[in-house]
Amino acid sequence: MSGRTLVLRDANVGGDQVDVLIRDGLIAAVGAAGADGAAGAAGAADDEIRLEGRHLMPGLWDNHVHMNQWALFSKRPSTFHAGSAREAAAIMATALVENGGLPTNAEGAQLPLVGTGFRDGLWPDTPNLELLDAASSTAPIVLVSADLHTVWLNTPALGLFGLAGHPTGVLREEPAFEIEGRINSLPDDVLDQWVEDASLAAAARGVVGIVDLEMSWNTDSWLRRSARAPLAHRVEAGVYPQHLERAIEAGMRTGDALGELITVGRLKIITDGSLGTRTAYCFDEYPGLEGQPNSRGLLTLPPDELEALLRRGISAGLVPTVHAIGDHANSHVLDVFEKLGISGRIEHAQLLTSADTARLGALRAEASVQPEHALDDRDLADRHWHGRTADAFRVRSLVEAGATLALGSDAPVAPLDPWVTIAAATERTKDERAPWHPEETIGVDDAIAASIRSSIAIGQPADLVALDADPATADSQTLRTMPVALTLLAGRTTHTTL
Repeated sequence: MSGRTLVLRDANVGGDQVDVLIRDGLIAAVGAAGADGAAGAAGAADDEIRLEGRHLMPGLWDNHVHMNQWALFSKRPSTFHAGSAREAAAIMATALVENGGLPTNAEGAQLPLVGTGFRDGLWPDTPNLELLDAASSTAPIVLVSADLHTVWLNTPALGLFGLAGHPTGVLREEPAFEIEGRINSLPDDVLDQWVEDASLAAAARGVVGIVDLEMSWNTDSWLRRSARAPLAHRVEAGVYPQHLERAIEAGMRTGDALGELITVGRLKIITDGSLGTRTAYCFDEYPGLEGQPNSRGLLTLPPDELEALLRRGISAGLVPTVHAIGDHANSHVLDVFEKLGISGRIEHAQLLTSADTARLGALRAEASVQPEHALDDRDLADRHWHGRTADAFRVRSLVEAGATLALGSDAPVAPLDPWVTIAAATERTKDERAPWHPEETIGVDDAIAASIRSSIAIGQPADLVALDADPATADSQTLRTMPVALTLLAGRTTHTTL
């Protein structure tokens, strides 16, 4: 809204009724409602919005998103609630019939039917070729796990991807990521429209920014999208090791502006797997896997290789963020951070010993955590991390240790909705069950602080959200489904019900 002014009248900011003047996308004045100051200066404003006492706060960020996959998620059949491998396969068989067969691309060529969200960690049976072939022995079917670390293919899909003869059809970690990259490769115009739809839906939940950690080279994608239509949120575009040299050659440094709303993000490095796949790298063996290969999970990047990557990235101005879920993986990452004398950021930090929690805080490291995962995975953790769940999905402990929290969803693993995230962090339950390890809850103010990047003050970006309820007094259900009346991005309306 370059050159234009907007006034928000009668906003409730921290219990005070104020008017807020916005000029050129920035907050230009804040003053008592109806008094001189912001209201007086707004007399010549181009536009005004009457908030009628609604709560006004800075816009929300999701600090961990896989945006392409989140956009695709809404277009694909879900097996999230399947209670067994057999049930998941049956869901895909039904979807094949309901879809009238396989999807096709613009040229009419058939594509595999892709399902999402399976969670086999508690299933009584095991994903296998026989079950998924029963869904279809001719149409290629691919299922992607809820944590994105596993894919399950039937025989036609194995043949399609050059994997004929694979004994189970189940691929984990890097082989799974490769398949996901191939099934997620859609025409730009199709994927861009789906991403735009997902972005507008996020704006309706008060989102003004995301950290996009899609594994593809996503900077060009976001620049293309911003040329196609105004973006509904800011984007920090992460870089993965396979693209590190390309980023360095392009002179990209973390924080560099690539466009009005797009900046270079962090160097994302993965060191282990996930809880759901039983590949998170732990000190203890997983129950039922004792004595087997990788019974403690999978260390995908040894400390010496991690150190080399961090040195290369840091020397080029790319700040690291490191995926670590298991307690042994987290310990390795902190060892390397200490050796290099950096604070760094850890993505997930799902299982942390008390000593490493204190160490993370002493380093003043950042912890990018996803509280909703604790609620989705509480039964998995009780089974596979039995006796150690006091160390799992820490939130309050990290704050008390001195770490900086950055809250997110890891969408599509959890919904791209900061209010879901905030509610999970403050309630530690989302159903009729008692809160899971309630000692790790934090207050609403702390959860919001870990989800915003600005304030309502002169000179700050006009990334703002008006709410129809007060988060400080909202009950659990209201907080999780918080009614958002208005979202502004640099003073531009991206969502409104007013």
